[in-house]
Amino acid sequence: MKLRRLTAQIVGYAVRTIRLRARAAPKGTHSVFYPLLCGGLMLIMTVAVADENRELPPAPRAFIADMARKHAFEQNALIRLFQQVSPQPTILERIAKPAEAKPWHVYRKIFLTEARIQNGAVFWREHAQVLSWLQDRYGVPAEIIVAILGVETGYGQNTGGFGVLEALYTLAFEYPKRADFFRAELEAFLLLCREENVDPLQPKGSYAGAMGLPQFMPSSYRRYAVDFDGDGRRDIWRDANDAAASVANYFTAHGWRAGESITLPATVAGNGHGALLDGDLKPHHPWSALQAGGIQTTVDLALGTPVKLLALEQPDSVGYQLALHNFYVITRYNHSPLYAMAVYELGQAIKTRL
Repeated sequence: MKLRRLTAQIVGYAVRTIRLRARAAPKGTHSVFYPLLCGGLMLIMTVAVADENRELPPAPRAFIADMARKHAFEQNALIRLFQQVSPQPTILERIAKPAEAKPWHVYRKIFLTEARIQNGAVFWREHAQVLSWLQDRYGVPAEIIVAILGVETGYGQNTGGFGVLEALYTLAFEYPKRADFFRAELEAFLLLCREENVDPLQPKGSYAGAMGLPQFMPSSYRRYAVDFDGDGRRDIWRDANDAAASVANYFTAHGWRAGESITLPATVAGNGHGALLDGDLKPHHPWSALQAGGIQTTVDLALGTPVKLLALEQPDSVGYQLALHNFYVITRYNHSPLYAMAVYELGQAIKTRL
């Protein structure tokens, strides 16, 4: 087992180091020193072995049985695998405090930074030919592809330091609020590891189990990841072209409409717009209804165009936007209007620096 081998390596290093130190110790202290050393090292080994052989709780065991029944996984192998991970309180703390809970003017500052804009322009220049090809092939603007990678990981600078298996294990079995979702993602992760010949203990990602430059969840990887360069691997961790193509493919699969607007600035008059502010992310009010509610924009829209009114909290006021179909498609990546707005504004800011 990997944990046992790692522990043995650590213990071996410790023994060699302490022996060297002991040679320089005053005479007469070794009889006390070595028993303490051996006792401590034996304790480390005992804890490590006990951790590997611990009894799994009922929920993970039921999940393992289901994986064996549905996908022909070997149960003992999954038991041994799951014995090498454990629930992480840090992950539960992080998921309880998402950035999307912040007001817009605070959330915006996280992503609309000078460094992120400049680095986005650099990334675009370095991958201009591929981005142009992707825009033509998929219909998704290059600035949206680049902005997604910028918001998610700073163009690959921070793809996450959590073990994906441990993150998904924690959330699947210790986060009841979304247990079904994360158990499905854990299932998808184990399947993709088998399909792609990846050691499940190796991939790193976010506290939610998202992976690579575009931070795909395992189910999204299996459905939408693209091998752009044809090398036989859909490498969203190290290959920026694969990552960019995967983002474009994701949006196309979710209904991106080439050439259409994403969002438009709006102004409101009176109090008739209050009833139009609802929690539905999908544009579902006809533009004519918003006009009747005292809302105006600078672009002529067909009266039947489905739109959604967004209210974006500023420090001392509220700004308004009309979200259109492609805005909704961005929220399929992250179900937050703040996220979609940050992606749109970052993409526009990057485009001005080319």
